[in-house]
Amino acid sequence: MRCAPGLRKLIDLLSEMESAVIAFSGGTDSTFLVKAAVLSGMRAAAVTAVSPTMPEHDLEDARTMAGTIGIPHMIIDSAELGLPEFVKNPVDRCFYCKNELFGKLKEIALSGGYRFVLDGSNLDDREDWRPGRKAAAKHGVRSPLIEAGMTKEEVRRFSRELGLPTWNKPASPCLSSRFPYGTPITAEALRQVGEAEKFLRSLGLAELRVRHCNETARIEIKEEEIPRILSRDTRKAIVEKLNSLGYRFVSLDLEGFRSGKLNG
Repeated sequence: MRCAPGLRKLIDLLSEMESAVIAFSGGTDSTFLVKAAVLSGMRAAAVTAVSPTMPEHDLEDARTMAGTIGIPHMIIDSAELGLPEFVKNPVDRCFYCKNELFGKLKEIALSGGYRFVLDGSNLDDREDWRPGRKAAAKHGVRSPLIEAGMTKEEVRRFSRELGLPTWNKPASPCLSSRFPYGTPITAEALRQVGEAEKFLRSLGLAELRVRHCNETARIEIKEEEIPRILSRDTRKAIVEKLNSLGYRFVSLDLEGFRSGKLNG
């Protein structure tokens, strides 16, 4: 296959690995990595971990993309809600989640005769707060996109060239990222957040977050989309829906959506 040097470097790297289990969320990075793995000819399996922290639509996206790309796809349960360290929601919460995930992927790799466990971290992720990277190092997980020197922008560009519909997919971190650090994470609160965001997406909003602040739901959407929800009828519908989910108060962040806002 003829391709750009950066993509060729990644494909050659994967080919040299021979076989791997790939952590697969169905997002831009992991979908691109799975596609590159198939193009490389390596023996690979994509594994998606499901738990209450995963947005419902992400599982469907993962199923669809794995089938479209044509890679063996496994769906497993993740049990981070059974970990007291995770439920307490400390600043390194992601470590405990990823430690749980990578431990299970490592077992799958060993039992299936796969040489490596891979994740879709890209070069830009090294500049962000990513406690999960420590878990990856602990379990010897490799990050081919980082090894190939690929930024998020390059991942999106190559994804588009390969015809992947995820090339411009908004980031979709797990629902636990909607909770301020120190706020306990429960299955019921995760359900509240997930249903609230599902309703807002039904209104045609794409990139959004519902921040869970105890009895208050704080809605973040793109600044240019704020006028869309300010009409009386739309505001009323949103308030009624979120009240029915258990939120007493519903607020709108006038600063607009900004990924990782709770990290600041």
